[in-house]
Amino acid sequence: MNYKGVISLFAIVLIVVISLGTAPGCANIVPPQGGPRDSLPPVLLKATPGDSTRNFTGNKITFTFDEFVDLQNVQENLMVSPSPGNSPIVESKLNTVTVRLRDSLEANTTYSINFGTAIKDFNEGNPLKDFTYTFSTGRYIDSLELGGNVLLAENGRVDTTLIVILHTKGNDSAVAKDRPRYVVKLDNKGSFKFKNLPPGTFYLYALKDDGGTRRYLNPAQLFAFADKPVITSDSTAPVTLYAYAKRENAVSFSLPVAGSTDKKANRTGVTTVERLKFQTNVVSGQQDLLDSFYITFEKPLRMVDTSKIRLYTDSTFKPVSNYSFRKDSTNRKLLLTNTWAENTTYHIILDKDFAEDTAGKRLLKTDTVSFKTKKLADYGSLKLKFIGMDMAKNPVLLFVVQDRIIRSVPLTTAAFSQAVFTPGDYELRILYDENKNGIWDPGEFFGKHKQPELVKPVDRKVTVKPNWENEFDIQL
Repeated sequence: MNYKGVISLFAIVLIVVISLGTAPGCANIVPPQGGPRDSLPPVLLKATPGDSTRNFTGNKITFTFDEFVDLQNVQENLMVSPSPGNSPIVESKLNTVTVRLRDSLEANTTYSINFGTAIKDFNEGNPLKDFTYTFSTGRYIDSLELGGNVLLAENGRVDTTLIVILHTKGNDSAVAKDRPRYVVKLDNKGSFKFKNLPPGTFYLYALKDDGGTRRYLNPAQLFAFADKPVITSDSTAPVTLYAYAKRENAVSFSLPVAGSTDKKANRTGVTTVERLKFQTNVVSGQQDLLDSFYITFEKPLRMVDTSKIRLYTDSTFKPVSNYSFRKDSTNRKLLLTNTWAENTTYHIILDKDFAEDTAGKRLLKTDTVSFKTKKLADYGSLKLKFIGMDMAKNPVLLFVVQDRIIRSVPLTTAAFSQAVFTPGDYELRILYDENKNGIWDPGEFFGKHKQPELVKPVDRKVTVKPNWENEFDIQL
């Protein structure tokens, strides 16, 4: 075929292709689509030396996977047991992960390396969860286990960020000064399990380890301890630990700066006097019949004269008797205790010099705070009957809203009844109040080994409806 023939043939083919592409009902040409997203973690093809190797003598372990892998947050995830003095060096390249041990290995000891979620596939980031490699420097692999769970003593919930540790020394200072022998993390249900343990006596703890020290260093740190040593065997029973932390109740006070005044210049250059600033707990102009009225000040009070605060009622400003004001421990709050009448208007008159804060501020003039109490129809009655309540443990009923205890009631019988109760949705807890002081008390480890008081959550929540008789039978 000559040159012109080639051109003619190409033109004919081009015309046919264009005709097909513009013909009615012709299918559009679509580029091939990708397959489903890879959701599978890497698969181990080979470990060198192999998993569960005995008489291990080297310091390097290599893992080969079926795809390229990546390492993320190794130091946060890696758990080596027994705990080494120096963390291993862990590196990845293509489809391999290499571990180099930096410590001399103990004779006749079973070691395990748990990577947590550190190993992920390179493309999609799918983690290989709790991948564990085990080896022994002796002739056998230790196979004993110890399991259990950790609960927060104050509310019965779990905190999955805690770690659980085993020490071989029984002195109290070990948990603060020494590196633990074994370490595991909690799962999403608050459970733990030590594997490949040797026979022996261990001291069991749980703690919040934000600093990565794996030590108990601060009383405000969540901490739990077992009542007695754990002796590992084929029949070691599970252990429940109750974690607690001491509350920090320190109150900071704002002190006046030497040489300061109560005045400042505004934008026009005119000097104005700053007034005593406060707010009340009245919501939308209504006062809760079941609550005290209180005034919260911006700064702590240096002086207060409650005789210069007066309470009146109705539009006639009729004086009210048998009420009282008191300061709280922070010097920033005044509480008014009074038996409120329903659907009634009240007025509180504050003389201008009734109080002075630590910055020397007072009211500029006499002030009046007015509000109206709620109606009885805004409330409901509540009756609770508890089945299976252990009265010997001094139970205290806790009403909880959004994880905040709003009321605490010591129980003398396995029932609770109140004719006027604030409507809402409530979570219930039972505090077993050992010392009968009405509040939850944390534990004390050093020297005393005193466990915290326990709070048990009630599975059933209650909803109190307004203008309704709300009754519930609750099985504990």
